[in-house]
Amino acid sequence: MARMTVLGRTELAISRLGIGTWAIGGGNYEFGWGPQDDDASEAVLHQALAAGFNWIDTAPAYGLGRAEALIGRALEGVQARPLIFTKCSRLWHENGTFYSCLRRDSVRRELDASLRRLRVDCVDLYQIHRPWPEDDLAEGWETLAGLKAEGLVRHIGVSYVTPGQLRMLETIAPVETVQPEYNLLRRDVERGVLPYCAERGVGVIAYSPMASGLLTGTFSAERIAGLPDDDWRKHDPQYTEPALTTNLRVVGLLRDIGAELGCSPGAVAVAWVLRNPAVSGAIVGFRHPGQVTGLADSADIALSEEQLSRLDAATFDRTDALS
Repeated sequence: MARMTVLGRTELAISRLGIGTWAIGGGNYEFGWGPQDDDASEAVLHQALAAGFNWIDTAPAYGLGRAEALIGRALEGVQARPLIFTKCSRLWHENGTFYSCLRRDSVRRELDASLRRLRVDCVDLYQIHRPWPEDDLAEGWETLAGLKAEGLVRHIGVSYVTPGQLRMLETIAPVETVQPEYNLLRRDVERGVLPYCAERGVGVIAYSPMASGLLTGTFSAERIAGLPDDDWRKHDPQYTEPALTTNLRVVGLLRDIGAELGCSPGAVAVAWVLRNPAVSGAIVGFRHPGQVTGLADSADIALSEEQLSRLDAATFDRTDALS
């Protein structure tokens, strides 16, 4: 994977694909992914870096600090260190459920803890994970701008944000990046967030381009039923009826197009996200090294107008995707 781009208003040169680490945080908490082997996770990180990925997206919430700590260990001694993107604002109770906080002191404590786990002095991109509570969003953004001025973070961005919130934030400090959920089953950002970012040169790194694995072509109703109880997907509306049957039809179309192009359904799904000119890069998560090879070249896949039209016809008018 050699394709590179500049991430929006930053000077960061990034590969079109970045390494996602939500899943390697494992399970035993709200929005966990079930059991995960740390050795496999470290092998995934090293293989993805060798394949040309040059940035890692993470967050304290992923495994309640486990993903960040694993990254810190895995990168010890690595010569060509990747860019590190992490987040703030999602904290957790002792029972593993989340709450949000954007107060100044809390954000600073979160960054201190992330720097320790990641074993770095500065992160390349620091993002508000969720803009909640909205009453504290301005204070949180002012805090991120201050951290950038102090040199503790190089760039700042926000995830899960609306155009109205973006306009408010930009009265305080420039928004350098936005991280929306964007995939064939979730296209609502095409109506507001992506046009806003394209017009203003804000970098977009799309998360969940394969809908957390649903668009990879490896799921069936039987496999979903067999997921561990602490895998959040087992009870998610996209993975259960009535949406599941419709979603699997989209997967069937991805499989057909993948057969035409000689690639996997998941690679087609990622290529579809990257075809949008507003998108700088896409976050791709792996749980074992064997998954890397089939997706590393997604940025090189060129979908034809006919193939794009078929995908549009199957997904654009979905009311659940544009709600």
